[in-house]
Amino acid sequence: MEYATLNNGVKMPKLGYGVYQVKNEECERCVLDAIHTGYRAIDTAQSYGNEEAVGSAVKKCGVPRAELFLTTKVWISNASYEKAKDSIEKSLKNLQTDYIDLLLIHQPFGDYYGAYRAMEEAYRAGRLRVIGVSNFYPDRLIDLCQFAEVTPAVNQVETHVFQQQKTAHEYMKKYGVQHESWGPFAEGRKDFFTNLVLTEIGVKYGKSAAQTALRFLLQSDVVVIPKSTHKERMEQNLDVFDFTLSQEDMEAIRGLDEGESLFFSHYDPATVEMLTNMGKTRIV
Repeated sequence: MEYATLNNGVKMPKLGYGVYQVKNEECERCVLDAIHTGYRAIDTAQSYGNEEAVGSAVKKCGVPRAELFLTTKVWISNASYEKAKDSIEKSLKNLQTDYIDLLLIHQPFGDYYGAYRAMEEAYRAGRLRVIGVSNFYPDRLIDLCQFAEVTPAVNQVETHVFQQQKTAHEYMKKYGVQHESWGPFAEGRKDFFTNLVLTEIGVKYGKSAAQTALRFLLQSDVVVIPKSTHKERMEQNLDVFDFTLSQEDMEAIRGLDEGESLFFSHYDPATVEMLTNMGKTRIV
């Protein structure tokens, strides 16, 4: 495994296992499979409804807690100072751990400044090793970096070959924030797994389109958290550290970038209404 060194010196695995949309009843098995396959970073969230399953898997896996890197996220319904404080304690209990390696603000809505202050306190108390954000576009990220006492160490945003977040990446680098991808496979949209560019490049290295795409992101200094409920694919997704894409191949893949989300834009009023309403109705 390769590691990214974050702005506070903590080392984070460059490739982890995400459990978004993994049902609680199968999540424990999936996380155990992932850990036994070799994953050491697990990414969950309060709103996923599977923190407890992740915690159970971590307790049962046989790998020392210090060797694992657990990420969870504060949901919109907990976006205030007091609510975030309470939710951090709840997440610690759900995950059955004394500390969380990385806690992110899930969405830039509600009183996320209050939530971030609660995270800063927990960070200073040693309950959180790293704090950061998710889905923060450059404008919101810059604002937080300029005024927060603890600069966020990670920003997890939609990133894949069709939406490479080039401008956002440059601002993350400027402020010392590690770029992390959610949706590295674009959830299979636009015939991702049979894309001609990815497939043809992959053939040269004996790799699949998915492995080629992950390698591209890793070489672009992006941390990735691919998801699969199948152990064989978990193994394939982890098998991306034994080859290096050429500059020519990197340029060809950069050419796939369309610069737009395949899911939603936080600059779209209808999307903001949808997410903020979800924050009011999905209480966690």
